[in-house]
Amino acid sequence: MCRERNEDPPRDRDELALLFDISQILDRSMDLRDEVGSVLKAIAKHTGMVRGTLTLLNRETEEILIEEAHGLSAKQRERARYRPGEGVTGIVIQTGRSMVIPRISEEPLFLDKTGARSKMRKDEIAFVCVPIKIENEVVGALSADRLYMESVSLDEDLHLLSIIARMIAQAVRLRRRALEEQERLIDQNKRLQQELEERYRPANIIGNSGAMQQVYDLIAQVAKSDTTVLIRGESGVGKELVAQAIHYNSLRASMPFIKVNCAALPESVIESELFGHEEGAFTGAVRDRKGRFELADGGSIFLDEIGDLTPAMQIRLLRVLQEREFERVGSTDTIKVNVRVIAATNRELETLMEQGTFRQDLYYRLNVFPIHLPPLRERKSDILDLANFFVEKYSKANGKDVRRISTPAIDMMMSYHWPGNVRELENCIERAVLLSNDDVVHGHHLPPTLQTAEASNTVMTGTLESTLDAVEREMVVEALKNARGNMAKAARKLGISERIMGLRVKKHGITAGAYRPARLRT
Repeated sequence: MCRERNEDPPRDRDELALLFDISQILDRSMDLRDEVGSVLKAIAKHTGMVRGTLTLLNRETEEILIEEAHGLSAKQRERARYRPGEGVTGIVIQTGRSMVIPRISEEPLFLDKTGARSKMRKDEIAFVCVPIKIENEVVGALSADRLYMESVSLDEDLHLLSIIARMIAQAVRLRRRALEEQERLIDQNKRLQQELEERYRPANIIGNSGAMQQVYDLIAQVAKSDTTVLIRGESGVGKELVAQAIHYNSLRASMPFIKVNCAALPESVIESELFGHEEGAFTGAVRDRKGRFELADGGSIFLDEIGDLTPAMQIRLLRVLQEREFERVGSTDTIKVNVRVIAATNRELETLMEQGTFRQDLYYRLNVFPIHLPPLRERKSDILDLANFFVEKYSKANGKDVRRISTPAIDMMMSYHWPGNVRELENCIERAVLLSNDDVVHGHHLPPTLQTAEASNTVMTGTLESTLDAVEREMVVEALKNARGNMAKAARKLGISERIMGLRVKKHGITAGAYRPARLRT
């Protein structure tokens, strides 16, 4: 570790090489714990260090432990536990001042808790310990053992170790600042992400699942434009809510939003409803009437169940989409409108095109910006949020104070496949709120379709064999009833031979004649 006083210049260069190596080591990793061992090895390689340690102070436990060591076994490292002020290392950390012990055998403060010097002559061992400070706070110490020689300057060892300790402290400071900056940026990004999600998540839609986040992103992307949107999804998933979100987040938000359910309007009146009519255009047309497209001028029109339009209406709608113009029923005057079209369907339009019931050109006019709304079974993480929303909604509507949903009821809702999607969930919760009499939605308040065997106390009992026998007997009896006691006909119905039928009748003690008409019994 130390060098002689009248040292040649090459040894100075060796110290510079050591400091250069250490600087490179400290730059290699953000976690200095990975590199301290390499620092101590470099010191040992370039100097006469026999043993070296880096100790750290734990502020919570007020205990000083060896973080990394060179020349010590794991057991020896474990033995070295100090308190501030205890031993040479404890005093250095407590006072923040370096200490040089020429011969540890002559220093009563040196405790040798590791036991590493027990097999060596202690009068031949020198010990140098320097504090590691970060912004005037002592966080640990760097120490080294070397063989004592009269010709060696321990002050030069102290100077070198102090430089290395400052390099370690500087590296720790830089890492701390980098980590703090990284954490700050992460927190900032999280806040921005949350703000963006809240900003672009429509207020009228409940759900934070990944599938719904994708829907929100699409809504945000298309809302500000005038692009035609086709919303696809099963019945009850909330397609109308998405259409509303698009309109009310668009530049047309202050203009009309007109809704049309194409499946609910009879074929005889749908043309008049969409495009309006002139007085006397047909029986009952006692005055001029504006259609939905005309009413939506400047705003948006939502055409729900677009897949149910008749071929004739598809042609007229295609013209409106292309030209943004139409004529009222009974008129030849062309009316131009500035309308954004948002359509929705729960049907497979591609299949309808193959069957020839939906026009291909209309499909491509509508399918400019498709949005697929996932069914509830594919976003089960949203079920509880939706259920809580509906509980609050219908509690207020019915003057109740239902405060929570029981765990069994939650389990039942999470296990159910929800073929009716959000609409079915809303109906279930409305019913449950009405039935609740203790401010809690319980499992027995949910419809029978959601009931589990445990909740309804109908757990199946009996063995598999007895259950199959019961089912078999029921099927045989049902077949005999339908065949009016004719065993041959019943056997054909069940897909078995007459011989097997006879064996089954005998096995279950069934009287086939009991199912014949009374006039045929003898």
